[in-house]
Amino acid sequence: MEYFDKINNRLVFVEKSPTAVFWDDLWTSSGDLKKQIVSVRKDNLVCLISKKYLKTGDKVLDGGCGKGQFVYALQNYFRFDTYGVDFAEKIVAKINQTIPTLKIKLGDVRNLSFEDDFFDGYWSLGVIEHFYDGYDSILLEIRRVLKKGGFLFITFPHLSWLRKLKIKLGKYREFVGSEDNKKDFYQFALDDHKVIEDIEKLGFVLKHSKKIDGVKGLKDEVSVTKPILRVVYNSNFLILKVIKFFLNKLLSFFSSHMILLVFELRNK
Repeated sequence: MEYFDKINNRLVFVEKSPTAVFWDDLWTSSGDLKKQIVSVRKDNLVCLISKKYLKTGDKVLDGGCGKGQFVYALQNYFRFDTYGVDFAEKIVAKINQTIPTLKIKLGDVRNLSFEDDFFDGYWSLGVIEHFYDGYDSILLEIRRVLKKGGFLFITFPHLSWLRKLKIKLGKYREFVGSEDNKKDFYQFALDDHKVIEDIEKLGFVLKHSKKIDGVKGLKDEVSVTKPILRVVYNSNFLILKVIKFFLNKLLSFFSSHMILLVFELRNK
């Protein structure tokens, strides 16, 4: 269920709380973990963006790394000195057992164990939207562990033009904070202008932005499209993957589910 939080200009998704147990259950029950990690393609967005802004040997952290596939890709395809942290204990233990060469450990993105100015790059892939009490402590830790001149790569669900149109048309229920809603809170779709402003206050400069996942955005927000787009979105058939690729290019400007922002840390 989606609600509009008028006070904070964001959507609130009330489903199932994204606890460590939730992620452990999701990731440890999704099949052959090693196959999922090593089959990640080198032309994925994370690799392409990292290669553009970072150089071989740079230290990179994936904060909230999940199954660790991007830690693997950045380390093995492009020779970055890559680290990962996640708070889901079972998946971290399973990764360490399955591919022990990956530098992935248990950790909290709000309180990292790394030294100041340790990393050249930091990936935050769909993390900040899951914190009901806000992302300020995450951003402060990112700033602390990044070197001056380092890069932050961050993605999160945002208020696309489609979602803004639905807000204007009154298509979402109004959010009223309650203990039940907090207990079942899953994520926000954030105002990207507000996120940019909050990050720039910490000495970062925006270098690049890209709206992504237009197919998912349309599928989830316009119910009449869901039956056909669900097939396109989830299919492994080559022709449907090609169709999904071009549909994403066509739709992302209007119905993007997420946005990618790239920042450089100029002032510490």
